[in-house]
Amino acid sequence: MFFATIQCVILTMTIQTKKTWDPAAILKARDLIKLLARSVPAPEALRILDDNTACDVIKIRNLSILLMDQASNFNSVNNKEKFVKRRQRLLGPNGSTLKALQLLTSTYLQVQGNTVSAIGGYKGLKEVRRVVEDTMRNIHPIYQIKELMVKRELAKDPLLKNESWDRFLPNYKKRSLSKRLKPHKVSEKKPYTPFPPAAEPSKVDLQLEAGEYHIGRDAKKRMAQEERLEKQKAKKEEKKREREKDFIAPDEPVDSEQHKKKRKTKAARDEE
Repeated sequence: MFFATIQCVILTMTIQTKKTWDPAAILKARDLIKLLARSVPAPEALRILDDNTACDVIKIRNLSILLMDQASNFNSVNNKEKFVKRRQRLLGPNGSTLKALQLLTSTYLQVQGNTVSAIGGYKGLKEVRRVVEDTMRNIHPIYQIKELMVKRELAKDPLLKNESWDRFLPNYKKRSLSKRLKPHKVSEKKPYTPFPPAAEPSKVDLQLEAGEYHIGRDAKKRMAQEERLEKQKAKKEEKKREREKDFIAPDEPVDSEQHKKKRKTKAARDEE
């Protein structure tokens, strides 16, 4: 018989027993405190006291960050968004995915915060950990659920019980949505030079090169006006040519038969 006392002020939990002949009861009490701290209901958490029942508390937050960092470097906001989406996949719509996992693995699952608490047999806990880790690796749990359903049906057949089930299990191939082998823009690295780039010429430098620095204001205004008039004239001529294109007569094709008749009449006139 176990007695649990919770002190909310000090935030502590104590489990005591009067008589016990099992030294493993200390470990079971430790697991019981761990499950109760993870918001597991007391009737489900007390199942850990049975000999054939174990528990597993999977830390999915650290696991998801580690897997994302191995794939590529994301910032903390993207990490949090991806973690919330992948944790939601474990629950499914209205908790349907979690219920299916509980039925197929014969375990009790509780997703709370950054952990997943599982209570059940050793074989079921092993399957649960595999599904949770694959979900954090961006593999949807529906594939694992289908595989567990096939295994459950094959285990009922006494002829196939001791055979390999690889030919019956679904084999999902990884598909890449993008078929590009190279990126759109390939950036070439420039050779390293310890010297800074050359400074761009200033407005004064450009005027000195063109010989316009020592010219007076009136001359500059006159030159700018002449340049503007030349641009206007060139643009006016271009528009005029575009308007005249509509009035150019197209080349009319000449029929070959009429051309032959003209030649015959011309030859007859020459003979006369």
